[in-house]
Amino acid sequence: FSAVFCIHIGEFMAFFTSLYSGSSGNCSVVRCEGKYLLIDMGKSCRTTLNALKEMGLAVADMQGILVTHEHSDHIQGLRVFLKHYNVPVYGCSATLDNLLDMEMVPPAAELIAIEGRPEEIGGFVVEAFPTSHDVPCCGYRIRTPDGGVMAIATDLGVLTPQVHQALAGVKLAALESNYDRNCLMMGSYPYHLKRRIQSDRGHLDNAECAAKVLELLQDGCEKIALCHLSRENNTPELALATVREAILCAGLVPGENVVIQAQKRNEPSDWMEF
Repeated sequence: FSAVFCIHIGEFMAFFTSLYSGSSGNCSVVRCEGKYLLIDMGKSCRTTLNALKEMGLAVADMQGILVTHEHSDHIQGLRVFLKHYNVPVYGCSATLDNLLDMEMVPPAAELIAIEGRPEEIGGFVVEAFPTSHDVPCCGYRIRTPDGGVMAIATDLGVLTPQVHQALAGVKLAALESNYDRNCLMMGSYPYHLKRRIQSDRGHLDNAECAAKVLELLQDGCEKIALCHLSRENNTPELALATVREAILCAGLVPGENVVIQAQKRNEPSDWMEF
């Protein structure tokens, strides 16, 4: 067991990847039939454009940008990007208002609030759901034009009923596995920051993530992307090992289609089909 249990290449039309993922910046892509959605832009515009080019993605095919919340590791490149490209930005109304107030987007940017109702975006159907963080924050459940269903939930201190509901029945889940408890407690962070990270409005640790992954696999989910790993308090190996232990202890034998992948911090991860 390393990045995956087993890879099966099938005739899928929908794909997910992270251009970069971690405490230093987050940006993900959901692609189907030549079109795609971007989720967050937490590094510079140039870094993001280079990553898009590396993955063979043209800005002209971007149907919209979904913003989870206002923290810099999710919006750092947004303002410069929107000065050059007219792409609509979607998110919860509180986040969009804060982006305007903080001048993190140009005044003329097209901002569209989508909480409380599904939104059709270039053939994708997107539903936002709240996550428990220390600023207004949301995840997204996305149905692709070919009928695939995935959800992304990062920056959440606890798995609320809304999150459980949003993740139910998906074929791919991108879920936060931010920190290892021992690494955090033994690390150099000040006590108040450790308390914030561990709180219900902080981040999800490896063990909590692993328990949810087990539940998702038992519910028929086949692809898991472990996201937003802390540079200081986690490693891909620790996150994957924690998931592996939870699955093996439950006596679960994953099917040949199951893929569990830790997303890379500073470069695009492999495409995951769903």
